[in-house]
Amino acid sequence: MRPEGPDWTPSVHPLDPTRPATAEQPRELRRIVRLFRPYRGRLALVGLLVAASSLVGVASPFLLKEILDTAIPQGRTGLLSLLAFGMILTAVVTSVFGVLQTLISTTVGQRVMHDLRTSVYAQLQRMPLAFFTRTRTGEVQSRIANDIGGMQATVTSTATSLVSNLTAVVASVVAMLALDWRLTLVSLLLLPLFVWISRRVGRERKKITTQRQKQMAAMAATVTESLSVSGILLGRTMGRADSLTASFAEESEKLVDLEVRSSMAGRWRMSTIGIVMAAMPALIYWAAGLALQSGAPALSVGTLVAFVTLQQGLFRPAVSLLSTGVQIQTSLALFARIFEYLDLPVEITERPDPVRLDQAKGEVRFEAVDFAYDPAAGADRTTLSGIDLTVPAGGSLAVVGATGSGKSTLSYLVPRLYDVTAGRVTLDGTDVRDLDFGSLARSVGVVSQETYLFHASVADNLRFAKPDATDEELAQAARAAQIHDHIASLPDGYDTLVGERGYRFSGGEKQRLAIARTILRDPPVLILDEATSALDTRTEQAVQQAVDALSAGRTTITIAHRLSTVRDADQIVVLHGGRIAERGTHRELLAADGKYAALVRRDAESAPVVPT
Repeated sequence: MRPEGPDWTPSVHPLDPTRPATAEQPRELRRIVRLFRPYRGRLALVGLLVAASSLVGVASPFLLKEILDTAIPQGRTGLLSLLAFGMILTAVVTSVFGVLQTLISTTVGQRVMHDLRTSVYAQLQRMPLAFFTRTRTGEVQSRIANDIGGMQATVTSTATSLVSNLTAVVASVVAMLALDWRLTLVSLLLLPLFVWISRRVGRERKKITTQRQKQMAAMAATVTESLSVSGILLGRTMGRADSLTASFAEESEKLVDLEVRSSMAGRWRMSTIGIVMAAMPALIYWAAGLALQSGAPALSVGTLVAFVTLQQGLFRPAVSLLSTGVQIQTSLALFARIFEYLDLPVEITERPDPVRLDQAKGEVRFEAVDFAYDPAAGADRTTLSGIDLTVPAGGSLAVVGATGSGKSTLSYLVPRLYDVTAGRVTLDGTDVRDLDFGSLARSVGVVSQETYLFHASVADNLRFAKPDATDEELAQAARAAQIHDHIASLPDGYDTLVGERGYRFSGGEKQRLAIARTILRDPPVLILDEATSALDTRTEQAVQQAVDALSAGRTTITIAHRLSTVRDADQIVVLHGGRIAERGTHRELLAADGKYAALVRRDAESAPVVPT
């Protein structure tokens, strides 16, 4: 059941990627840099390879100058051969270094993406149950798949590109100054303008990227909901297939517009930069000609060709640096969405020195327990108030009451799906908040009416509770849950795929598989949250027998919808408005003729008539 309570909203403020560059962006950039810190040794090696490659590449124009100014005019074939071999060797060394740096940088980038994906997944595993009841599954999937996937190019190549291009730019400028400082100044004159243009383009693309990722998340949520087994069944039985297709087409159309806008943002301005840079050689030849006409010292052909070659070697990494800057600004929007999830507060945490229970006996106590989904809302929004209960080890407690009275919420406090607002819940006298997560998971088992099965084999679903379980242990658990004979009759037996969310099995069969899974764990405390309420009477009887087998010898807390399943409980509690209205055995409560008796009469009146 979904818990009662207000909508969950993240308590952190989402980063606003449309804001101008302030102190926030340097903080984000520092945080991104920290992601690469574990791999700084490999990155240092990449830097050395890049620097060496750039320096070797700068030597080629000087070799060309010597060929044109010395070797060919003077007919020195030996020097010509040596210089030509040097140019070839330069190309070979540069290529080898390029392959090695690509291998290392790509490996580092993929490891960083792996770390990000794992960190986000681990963070989501620690989030409270309310987060998942209020957040669309597709939105969560989109953060892990689309947002992190969209950062791949940035993460895998940005560091290499920055070092490579920066080294190439510095080396090229130094070499150009060595050839002719005047032409160098002409070549660098427009670079500040280009930097300003690229920053404008980066901010524009960042804003569009944020909108695009939100739209992709919306599409992912639509696909997840409408193309699940439940979604398909609902859509077809309601005759809404065409409507759902039209709705998806509308969402996709919005994404088309955003993709085009993202691709074209600043495209003309960046193209202008490319045109200007492509025209620079002509400008250099023109400037050299004018200088010669004005009586300035003449440049040799080799010097002029070498300079133009260096200039092209300068502009290529310069343009790449500008593009990398745009890419980084764009990726900041993706990093912001990921960091937003990583910064979500973890409300239920393990104490620094938790108590470990090797084998719990199973006594459960609720001591002056209050609970509110939103404590700041005040007493009017309290879901549970003043709950005092004791369930002895091996005893049974049934909790009944109207919808919304807090029954499921009460049961969720034992396995710490939520923490109490006041008071405490104890297991064998120890506050459950003081227990380590492993002890609590081993000690408390939950079977709910919403049975979840993975799209895997029957055996894999059962072993989710005990990964090292033997085949015989699986069979014993299935026999206790009265599902072994059905599994054995299937063509593939325990290797049968259960299908998406277990739709190859009936409701009763899924429930018995869930019970077998819990039997395999063998927890001393068992929570049964309306485990049979969604079943027909005949199936309920079969499942109830499995429940009885599961409950034997365990402390059992049963959240009951059908009162026929709780008559034999050691203690029955009636919740009303989050408070205990009545408590006692079945006979005692009937004799009191209060709320429980009224619920029993209502149950009897709504029971189906069995034909004779």
